[in-house]
Amino acid sequence: MSIIPTLPGITSKMVSTARLASHTLFSGPDDGEPVIFLHGNFSAATYWEETMLALPHRFRAIAPDLRGYGQTEALPIDATRGARDWADDLKALSDVLGNKPGHLVGWSMGAAAATQFALDYPQLTASLIFVNPVSPYGFGGTKDVVGTPCYDDYAGSGGGVVSPDFVRLIQAGDRSADDPNSPRNVMNNFYYKPPFRAAREDVFLDASLLQQTGEQAYPGDLTPSANWPNVAPGVWGPINAGSPKYFNSSAIANMPHKPPVLWIRGDADQIVSDNSFFDLGTLGQLGFVPGWPGVDVFPPQPMVSQTRAVLDLFAANGGRYQEVVIPDTGHSPHIERPDEFMRALLSFLT
Repeated sequence: MSIIPTLPGITSKMVSTARLASHTLFSGPDDGEPVIFLHGNFSAATYWEETMLALPHRFRAIAPDLRGYGQTEALPIDATRGARDWADDLKALSDVLGNKPGHLVGWSMGAAAATQFALDYPQLTASLIFVNPVSPYGFGGTKDVVGTPCYDDYAGSGGGVVSPDFVRLIQAGDRSADDPNSPRNVMNNFYYKPPFRAAREDVFLDASLLQQTGEQAYPGDLTPSANWPNVAPGVWGPINAGSPKYFNSSAIANMPHKPPVLWIRGDADQIVSDNSFFDLGTLGQLGFVPGWPGVDVFPPQPMVSQTRAVLDLFAANGGRYQEVVIPDTGHSPHIERPDEFMRALLSFLT
């Protein structure tokens, strides 16, 4: 039974697997075609419920809380494996549920888990749906469309770049709107294009605040660096796991089995973009982080352009992908514009 209220038609279960106890939401018939929904950072499976219920009856919707998030068993995230802890957790969940090929829907950080799963378990991947996905070259510390690192030690990415005030407020369970760094303000100002507010804002916030924190969880540890901004990735936690030091999924362009890909994104995303407000290259250029070494050394990471370059190569090598841009929408098109999102998703799935 979930400690977070679920919508009618959603079933909450704690599923024991060979790797961990996975809190997972379900809807649709047990024998339906699986669609697996993977959430992003500072969120949980709860954010997918409306989308799950909007699927036609032929589909079985499955949405786990990923390791480090929600109500799933609190275990460390080995960042040196990139997204493989999440991919292997999904495989363990698949083992319990019957190992049927499924459609993987990855939102933001969840796209890293989905892509790694497709690379490691292609026989279980029917298709890939990316929703405002993290770049194939991870988050932070790269400077061109082929993911060249700004520094050899990948300084400017990983757990050390996360706002300590944001982490502190998560740990305090802060639900106010008093601080610009409060979880509620971050959610409303960056997950969505203001002035949008989600109908279940408080429930989403409750689910996000279950995020596990610490050196082996969020944001993870760090390594001091002589390079700007003087922090490089550590070896634990989800933000280090998403550093280009450990995560690189550009190999999907050359994978022998190429599942069809749908890429959906909001045109006003401030988190994953070519000028992300969460990227130190952007913040340094704007003067918010002192000592910025300049555009030649550490430009804003071209996240969207990196994704497009990899998918163009995927298509050139025999794959198929479609890009759908939803206007006037931020980082969460499935919540902000559910009708347009579902039209794109169902057109692709059916």
